[in-house]
Amino acid sequence: MFRRTEFVPYRPKTILNKHKRADHWFWTRYSAYPYLGCQHGCEFCYCREQKFSPYQDADDFAYLIKIKENAPEKLRKALSRAKTDLIFTGDYQPAERKFKLSRKMLEVCLEQGFPVFILERSPLVLRDLDLLKDVEERSRAVVSFSIISTPDSKNYASILEMERLAPPSEKRFAAMEEIAAAGILTGTSMMPLLPELCDDDANLESIIRWTADHGGSFVLAGGLTLSDQQRDYFFSVLGERFPDLLPAYKKHYPKGSYGAVGDNWRKTALRIRELCGKYGISDRMPRPIIPGDKRAKNKKIVEILANKVYTMELDLAPRHRVWAYRKAAWALEDLEQDIELVYRTMGLKGLQSIENIGPSLGKEVENILSDLK
Repeated sequence: MFRRTEFVPYRPKTILNKHKRADHWFWTRYSAYPYLGCQHGCEFCYCREQKFSPYQDADDFAYLIKIKENAPEKLRKALSRAKTDLIFTGDYQPAERKFKLSRKMLEVCLEQGFPVFILERSPLVLRDLDLLKDVEERSRAVVSFSIISTPDSKNYASILEMERLAPPSEKRFAAMEEIAAAGILTGTSMMPLLPELCDDDANLESIIRWTADHGGSFVLAGGLTLSDQQRDYFFSVLGERFPDLLPAYKKHYPKGSYGAVGDNWRKTALRIRELCGKYGISDRMPRPIIPGDKRAKNKKIVEILANKVYTMELDLAPRHRVWAYRKAAWALEDLEQDIELVYRTMGLKGLQSIENIGPSLGKEVENILSDLK
């Protein structure tokens, strides 16, 4: 049954989401989005979960689009009072052609000197390449394309059907190539990898090869998450289109779980790391550093420690060691002083005096500082 999209303008009281510190995945400290709901309507989208979606009916997510008409003004006011750091923004669903709020928010980020991270399923982002170049020159820009299959994939037609109105992946790769040619960091967010549909070895290698061939520098991978109404919605989709897969999904995602249970994801992540090495790209996104940032060394060391945490998790390192490195990364993220200045002034004892660093990690940080010179 055909259903027409409805656009509902409204004026939210706030637009900027602030996090205690930058995440260790996309490196974003803030997020701000111009719309609620998405016309692309991907069946697996986590944004149908209750905590993200204002709709009681999960299907409304794709047809009832709420337009934050005061988003640019709210963003300008919020950023004028915030510490400069990477902001996750932009939403290039079809509504953007009409309302152009993503572009206006990019203009605000440029004006305020904030670096931006955009995660996109549409080549429409190329419309704003002029702004992205300006942002890159002043503060840094990153564009990652959400892609979970290629035309070479055996389940490509099924994935396209589940992505509904999202443009086909070959158009996203073509956009990636233009973004890379403009000197902007870009790559693939292989999220979510759907068990039994797009986590086979051939598909993983195809996505990584296409990324490398189109100028991408990284491939980030993440598993499917299911919760509350989104779990019910997605299982109903599977029941209609892939009924033979439904028992496996119910086993992987028992009620009450958020991510898949078991060790399959770790094995997949290790294979992705191996394939990224084969094609000369990374399975981690480089951290964008703003030119002239006085805490650039702090942030680079945090990136190195966070990447080690990820490796340790893949290698099943003891949890206490993983958490020691994670807490050390957080401590350096929170450190207001330039860590190089701390070291020049107080030496190794200065590093070891930082919360959650201590003797062993202090020595490791000292070695990293030496390598970064």
